[in-house]
Amino acid sequence: MNPSTALATVLVDELARGGVRDVVLSPGSRSAPLAYAVLAAEAAGRLRLHVRVDERSAGFLALGLAKGSGLPVVVVTTSGTAVANLHPAVLEASHAGVPLVVLSADRPHELRGTGANQTTTQPGIFGRATRFDADLPAPDVVPEAAGGRAASWRTTVVRALSAAQGALGGPAGPVHVNVGFREPLVPDLGDDTLPDALAGRPDGSPWSRATGAAEVVSEGIADVERTLVVVGETGREDALRAVAWAEGRGYPVLAEPSAGPVARSRALPHGPLLLTPTEWVDAHAPDRVVVVGRVTLARPVAALLRHPGLAVEVVTTRADWPDPSHVAGQVHPWAALAAGPDDVRGERPRSAWARAWDDAGRRVADAVAAAGLPWPSGLAVASVVHDALPADGVLVVGSSNPVRDLDLATTGRPLEPHGPVRLSANRGLAGIDGLVSTAVGVALGTGRPTHGLIGDLTFLHDANGLLVGPDEPRPDLTLVVVDDDGGGIFTTLEPGAPERAGSFERVFGTPTGTDLAALCAAHGVPFRDVTTREDLAAAVAQRPAGLRVVRVRVDRTTHRRAHADLRAVAAAALRD
Repeated sequence: MNPSTALATVLVDELARGGVRDVVLSPGSRSAPLAYAVLAAEAAGRLRLHVRVDERSAGFLALGLAKGSGLPVVVVTTSGTAVANLHPAVLEASHAGVPLVVLSADRPHELRGTGANQTTTQPGIFGRATRFDADLPAPDVVPEAAGGRAASWRTTVVRALSAAQGALGGPAGPVHVNVGFREPLVPDLGDDTLPDALAGRPDGSPWSRATGAAEVVSEGIADVERTLVVVGETGREDALRAVAWAEGRGYPVLAEPSAGPVARSRALPHGPLLLTPTEWVDAHAPDRVVVVGRVTLARPVAALLRHPGLAVEVVTTRADWPDPSHVAGQVHPWAALAAGPDDVRGERPRSAWARAWDDAGRRVADAVAAAGLPWPSGLAVASVVHDALPADGVLVVGSSNPVRDLDLATTGRPLEPHGPVRLSANRGLAGIDGLVSTAVGVALGTGRPTHGLIGDLTFLHDANGLLVGPDEPRPDLTLVVVDDDGGGIFTTLEPGAPERAGSFERVFGTPTGTDLAALCAAHGVPFRDVTTREDLAAAVAQRPAGLRVVRVRVDRTTHRRAHADLRAVAAAALRD
């Protein structure tokens, strides 16, 4: 066994022993030792391989697989710009706390800075986005025993997987292991078995489970009667725990879509609309807002947190905490939700103030239902998709308008017999990068019927996500594309104001005129246009079988008015 093959085989062996079950690979020459090692591991039934020709799509596919499975997922690239193409996915994984493992092949160290082909300084290429970085030199010889250098290879993988999962108390997130390889880059014929001298420990050693995390002790969160709880992205079970904690203390709850449909079904409906009528909010202002998780979406929520005289407290699962407005007065560890002040026992009656918020939520929900949502519009599409999802389905929501439309137009779904609908969104940095590949990864990672709700620019930004080779695992995924031919989100923001119409189309509207049907046909992906609510509901209710695209055409110029009308409905409902 040559040195490069030995190094690659040991690394892949240790990754499989540490719990990795999915590896995404983009083809390359310098990464050939890793490709052969992963192929051998797949043949042995130890992991599943996914091949993608575009590194950027590969990174987001790995991200989706990790989000869907909850396990660390490895993405393998060759050297040079291939590694740089992973940066958007690494940034998303960093901000969302997803255990993405980048395994990049490199030229030998002595070639750096010499002008050698496809050679750059890869260590540290992702800056501060990674939780752990390692740079393994290209070996000259095969180690003679598992100790020494071979042990350091295994230890590097152990440290990387531990950091990726936050096993020792730090935040989970992406890690980067850069590996140098020398020629020969292919295995010696007939010699692809790891020598006994280099064999490692048994699979499933306990280091990979977070049993060594330090216990955080909290005396709980003080009881303040007029408390509003806002739940953002935390993970489905954590969101439900936060809602239960609030319910037990009689606190009203607002929940973003990333908190999950079930958590939202127990929260006040149409949260951003409820906060829009500032006169009502001022008259019923809380004394304190407890923010649980990462809240990224609604401007009315951000405005509330900046309300004069309001106390803001944050509950976090991470070593850092979300507070973009720098208003938090206290930060609590997650354990604080399990503890409470001595004077709060079980569920207590809601105060008159909390009942006023409950009543306001019902009034807004009734008014929105009575007014209806205009068709076709992003709001109506989000509502129809949300309500028509299979009971055991998964919804991957794109950034920009789709997630905002979902927030405004829907109220969550109750617990269902087959398990709750799950929602996934790349809210770490909220970019439109790689959403198609992320959705493919989520579908493959969960094994559940999956739908995506994305805009046309998001779809085009990752059209390569449709590239799934004939020998690759195929997702059961239906992508619903809201096609407004351009940057519809900007019509609802400041650049979309009527007085700025002269400069809008070229630099914000950015129409493309792309034939999405032809694009899908080129990839062999079934495509369908729908024009009515009923047809869209039927298309979503049909369980996905393979990858397909459903498009709803929407007039981009109607977004601003539709949102304004919805806010007006809420304001009228709360007007005394």
